[in-house]
Amino acid sequence: MEITWYGHSCFRLRSRLVTVVTDPYGKDTGYVLPRVRADVVTVSHDAPNHNHYRGIAGKPYVIRGPGEYEIKSTFIIGTRTFRDTKKGAVRGFNTIYLIQMDDLRVCHLGDLAHIPSQAQIETLSDVDILLIPVGGKPTLNASQATEIISLIEPKIIIPMHYKTPLTTIKLDPVGRFIQAMAIKMPEPLETLKVRASKTPSETQVVILQPKQ
Repeated sequence: MEITWYGHSCFRLRSRLVTVVTDPYGKDTGYVLPRVRADVVTVSHDAPNHNHYRGIAGKPYVIRGPGEYEIKSTFIIGTRTFRDTKKGAVRGFNTIYLIQMDDLRVCHLGDLAHIPSQAQIETLSDVDILLIPVGGKPTLNASQATEIISLIEPKIIIPMHYKTPLTTIKLDPVGRFIQAMAIKMPEPLETLKVRASKTPSETQVVILQPKQ
């Protein structure tokens, strides 16, 4: 599998058979969404910086909420969570997606803003790659992200939804998350290529450069 980050919460997950794009954004993030083709698009919630599926080429199948889906041998499970700490009363719902492709399980947490319940965590077993917001304001902050990581225990962690020189959204920089994890800042990668047979034995944090 090849993973490319386009900034904010938007990733391209590409295997031999299928391409999935997560949370494509519009024009209010500071990033510019490249012309990307996909078979499937997942949308964590209905906001312009997460739901711009019309900007994706290829007439993709769009998933916009909880449920179980199978598209081109790719299995996707959407679990309802919240964008606040008051069960959605302030900012509404969020969907976590567990995407199984190329014998890898990738979890995209979307705009999650709370520690998931035990029942929600149980739906996220055996996660290989976790795509997690770390920028706070109003999603998970660095300390909340580290707590969730300890609950899910993924093999690879890719932070998202944080401040970069490109984004205009007020978020914390990724350095706060790295500090909370008590690790050295990894060398950023343009893309991550990973095989199910070669995932790390210990949890690894990967920093991706936003591709523009």
